[in-house]
Amino acid sequence: MSNSRHVPVMLQRCLDLLAPALRQPGAVVVDCTLGLGGHSEALLTQFPEARLVALDRDKEALRLSGERLAPFGERATLVHAVYDELPEVLERLGVPRVQGVLFDLGVSSMQLDEADRGFAYAQDAPLDMRMDQTTGISAAEVLNTYPPGELVRILRAYGEEKQAKRIVAAVVREREKEPFGNSARLVELIRDSLPQAAKRTGGNPAKRTFQALRIEVNGELSVLERAVPAAVQSLAVGGRIAVLSYHSLEDRLVKQVLAAGAASTAPPGLPVVPEQYQPRLKLLTRGAELPTEEEIAENKRAAPARLRGAERIREAIE
Repeated sequence: MSNSRHVPVMLQRCLDLLAPALRQPGAVVVDCTLGLGGHSEALLTQFPEARLVALDRDKEALRLSGERLAPFGERATLVHAVYDELPEVLERLGVPRVQGVLFDLGVSSMQLDEADRGFAYAQDAPLDMRMDQTTGISAAEVLNTYPPGELVRILRAYGEEKQAKRIVAAVVREREKEPFGNSARLVELIRDSLPQAAKRTGGNPAKRTFQALRIEVNGELSVLERAVPAAVQSLAVGGRIAVLSYHSLEDRLVKQVLAAGAASTAPPGLPVVPEQYQPRLKLLTRGAELPTEEEIAENKRAAPARLRGAERIREAIE
């Protein structure tokens, strides 16, 4: 196993951010993105009074982290679910309110490291990219069947790919000859269709296209749009949320939800702001916190990470 697996991104900062809410006996913390269980293990270790509910849509991740968290016995409850299903999961478990919620939105290192899942552009693999391989359509199906206009939209919106039209034109031309099945052919095609200048910047030229396909295949942004407000909703007063995101689209979404919760909704000009218009959240980070050089040295996958946090300061009054 590569070492980068063992150091979850910005781990200590996530723990510090959540700590004031998790020190009380009986606190419940939700890890919405269990992955290999690094954050969860640290939460259970550092807060011996807390109970953990952890979600993942990937059955293999649940199996592996289940072994890792077994020593904590009853304190850890692992659930096969996508994180926007949080309200249903908590209701099923009879937990109306929680003290902490953590999201680490990166693709788990396990998925990136396992060749046969097709997430990584560094090695040839089937173009699958589904985090839950029991459901949904694969990246190959998206490439082979989506209309060109829709593919351009996805690459621009989810990959922020400026050369989307060129890449899609090449994809459409090639898929007519033979449908796409593996990642290497796509990487090569992207390389061949980009102008020289575009190849010189920003790492592997396939990176943005792979990100866009992954987000589309897993419905990541629409899931996130539902999940973050649902998580805020589930926080008890004094409860805290921490979110690690890895690209500007995710970060923007998180920022909007947290900023909206921290704003007064009062009509302008009221001399005294009634309780129902008061902010429900207090922001705990000034803008997004970035990883330090030490954190990046410990785990290179931390480089693009952005951490935001907020505390629930009052009930929403319906």
